[in-house]
Amino acid sequence: MGATKVVTDATFANDVLQSDKPVLVDFWAEWCVPCKKVDPLLAEIASSELGEQVQIVKLNIDENPQTVLNYQVMSAPTLTLFKNGEPFNSVVGAKPKSFLVKFIESAL
Repeated sequence: MGATKVVTDATFANDVLQSDKPVLVDFWAEWCVPCKKVDPLLAEIASSELGEQVQIVKLNIDENPQTVLNYQVMSAPTLTLFKNGEPFNSVVGAKPKSFLVKFIESAL
């Protein structure tokens, strides 16, 4: 079963862009209240069967400015799906689990 993993500017290319399977990046911040609502939902998904088909990672936007700049992240939470090393789809804001599941499945 999968689990959410923390990535940084230094590990982003290896952990996200070079991944063999789709990756959902949760661009979050400590001060972001909606981020705290999304976090347990992503942990549930990561621990489910779907979590075996996609890697779910978290990147703190305040601590990793280079990646935030590279992908023009303007809000938190921003959830971006990467497929074959490229951004595939993105959504901003807290969403219900049912939406997140369909969002992830769109990249499979």
